[in-house]
Amino acid sequence: MPPQDKSTLEQFLVPLHPEGWRFVALFALGTLVLFWLWAPLGWIGVVATVWCACFFRDPPRVTPTREGLVISPADGVVQMIVKAPPPPELNMGDAPMTRISVFMNVFNVHVNRIPISGTIVDKAYIPGQFLNASLDKASVFNERNAVRLKMTDGRDIAFVQIAGLVARRIRCDVERNDAVRTGERFGLIRFGSRVDVYLPSDVAPLVITGQTTTAGETILADLTGAEPAREGIRA
Repeated sequence: MPPQDKSTLEQFLVPLHPEGWRFVALFALGTLVLFWLWAPLGWIGVVATVWCACFFRDPPRVTPTREGLVISPADGVVQMIVKAPPPPELNMGDAPMTRISVFMNVFNVHVNRIPISGTIVDKAYIPGQFLNASLDKASVFNERNAVRLKMTDGRDIAFVQIAGLVARRIRCDVERNDAVRTGERFGLIRFGSRVDVYLPSDVAPLVITGQTTTAGETILADLTGAEPAREGIRA
């Protein structure tokens, strides 16, 4: 098979996250029932089943590994970049940090990845509301799972999985004292949501609002660099 054909095929035949198989099976079973009831309804079920499989896709990623690089934990769009105190449940104080929020819609890959290597020092699940995850107040009022990570240089960052309007299940597979590496899978959120990353306040973001990100690949910041915060315009 020519290299270009193999590459095209791999774009469609990507692995599914293990949690997705039971949902795909349920959608497929429902599709069979719809075909039995009335064939046109069955085709709607086919579309829904394909969408479900796409939602749980887990494609491989090529992660930059240079020390100091903070990588996006989620596919989506940079919704906002603001100064904000870290989640109080993580006991990191109330001094503002640089918060980068990545919003995922229902068509994005929803497998989340570790933004930078280090050790998990705290983790907290907070039940809450299901407001639109694109709103700033979702960081405070929505159901969320917050993780505090100590980097190899001794500094701490945090990343938070936030449920949205449709999301009703946050999965986080890391625990306290786990040693993790950049780009490693750590969980997912069903079905549409947001991930916030809290960085030291003096760190300049290397992404801009409105930019599309790829989990495990897009560089959010360089903790060892001196490059100023990036600016951009919509072309």
